[in-house]
Amino acid sequence: MHISTIMFSTTSTHALRALAHLARVPAKTYVLGRDLAAAANIPANYLSKILLALRNAGLVVTSRGCGGGYRLSRPPDEISLAEVVRIFDGNRAASGCVLASADLCSDNQPCAAHEQWRPVRRVYTEFIRSTSISDISGGAERAQLAPLGKSGGAS
Repeated sequence: MHISTIMFSTTSTHALRALAHLARVPAKTYVLGRDLAAAANIPANYLSKILLALRNAGLVVTSRGCGGGYRLSRPPDEISLAEVVRIFDGNRAASGCVLASADLCSDNQPCAAHEQWRPVRRVYTEFIRSTSISDISGGAERAQLAPLGKSGGAS
């Protein structure tokens, strides 16, 4: 099991991967959804739902027509992982119980692992707040995405 599946939902993991790919293309460049899905290894139908949520949250911009697709709405160093994860996971991961009994575990009614898990939650919360999409995008590397598609549109 990967640590990302413990800390992030599959949807958040896919969203972060897609945004990291978008961060690697030149600013103001649109990427077709199907090209992004292929590059990020995310099923296209699943990615379209993720991109809709990201658009509704103001993190991506869409454009239809020739040269259309998806792009980041602002520089990747201005988008924190916390902002993305909150869209799909809320505060679940930060407050989640290590014993998977979140409905039974709280500061008022702690589980047996509650106090030991507290520092992990604190580090996790600081990590997603202080880490940006730019930080996870691979820096100087460039995604192998076709920025413009022949069919156009945001699909």
